[in-house]
Amino acid sequence: MTDPQTWVASTCLGLADLLGAATAETWDAPSLCEKWLVRHVVAHVTMPARLSPEQFGAEMAAAGGDFTVLADTVAARDASLPLDDLLGRLRSPKLHAWLPPGGGAAGALNHAVIHSLDVTIALDRPAVAPREAVIAVLDQLAAADGRLFGVDLADSRLEATDTDWRRGEGRPIRADSASLVALLSGRTLPDGRKLARS
Repeated sequence: MTDPQTWVASTCLGLADLLGAATAETWDAPSLCEKWLVRHVVAHVTMPARLSPEQFGAEMAAAGGDFTVLADTVAARDASLPLDDLLGRLRSPKLHAWLPPGGGAAGALNHAVIHSLDVTIALDRPAVAPREAVIAVLDQLAAADGRLFGVDLADSRLEATDTDWRRGEGRPIRADSASLVALLSGRTLPDGRKLARS
């Protein structure tokens, strides 16, 4: 099996290449993250490359210990950074080596893959994450039975239309593997599909 950190690096580098060749208007397009534009997603993804542990602790304290508040605050602020700075952070070895506290390599892979899909699916572009990385994240999300993002998978059978990946029993939920990751992450797809909250 490939080291997940290698997948993190290739996902971040692929997103940097995609956005580096895109128009400035692309950065202001909506993402799959509710209320976030593409630039907000990139600011969030690259937060570990900008904030030291001490700075992160100070941000968390200012947010009253609520990570969602911290994420929204930092994304709103840092989305206005120069695009070259954000692209440079996506290419940063510091970001590629980052391990979230308590999440380890699996958490870092989830962070990179899910947020890259927030951008590529919204922009109707091919995934920049390696196919194997998308399937690895899909396996993690399905194994958690929807609990990671509070979606209801009761009596559901997940079926990827682009691979032979299948999980569960019951009513079929069919989509390509990248879209299944987005659905299991609580996102609404551009066609309006989403999973019920548990």
